[in-house]
Amino acid sequence: MIDDVRQDAEHRMQGALDALGRELAAVRTGRASASLVDRIQVEYYGTLTPLNQVAGISVPEARTIMIQPWERSTIPHIERALQKSDLGLTPNSDGVVIRLNIPTLTEDRRKTLVKTVKSRVEDGKVAVRNVRRDAVDSVKALLKDKQITEDDERRTHQELDTLTRRFTDEADRMGSVKEAEVLEV
Repeated sequence: MIDDVRQDAEHRMQGALDALGRELAAVRTGRASASLVDRIQVEYYGTLTPLNQVAGISVPEARTIMIQPWERSTIPHIERALQKSDLGLTPNSDGVVIRLNIPTLTEDRRKTLVKTVKSRVEDGKVAVRNVRRDAVDSVKALLKDKQITEDDERRTHQELDTLTRRFTDEADRMGSVKEAEVLEV
């Protein structure tokens, strides 16, 4: 029973870190990355569909993202979705492909992005700590139902603390890497 609680907590903490990784990948740096447009939803035959399911996305140059729709009729929908997004990039279309040119970041914009990264890392750490809290509550419930001993409870608390520390340290490491990427000129 305790092992189930511990494994569930570890699985959920890993899920929180995976979500943090996806969020950090979407933060714009000075370089082009296909992950910048991963979260964009395009209206495709009346349904919101992820961009990567209606077009091929590539990065032919360091500062250009190229989007090649599988159907030409979707180009206006993709352009509209890109303009509505929070990327702040203007799509350039030649009727066959759409290009997004990534401008160099100003120092002020870099500082703003670093704040965004720190905020998202903190949100990820809060998610990990919430998982820990839920696991601790589950262990307390097991103790209350007399399914485990107090020694088991204490040992599990220590293991959960160690697990939480490991995942929050990993979140900090991910944030530091992304901050360095954003500040790189």
